[in-house]
Amino acid sequence: MIVRILGEGQLRVADEHLEELNKLDSELETAVEAGDEAAFKSALQALLQKVRAVGTRLPDDALEDSDLFLPPEDATIDEVKELLGEEGLIPG
Repeated sequence: MIVRILGEGQLRVADEHLEELNKLDSELETAVEAGDEAAFKSALQALLQKVRAVGTRLPDDALEDSDLFLPPEDATIDEVKELLGEEGLIPG
């Protein structure tokens, strides 16, 4: 799957990492729902770091459709609330 971190670019992430990413996404969603700023920042940073660690960065000029969009590291709780769907940022 292709994951776009807004403001950073795209990464190709193997489906085998989806379960672990979903766990981190759930932690982020819980922090957003609770309005816990510290937990939110920590969970967002952990999710983005994992995507960067397991993903392969695509060239900036690559023209691939993104399967998932993740907020930038400096996103606010309110910005992330707008991005959250029924299944969080990462469906599955």
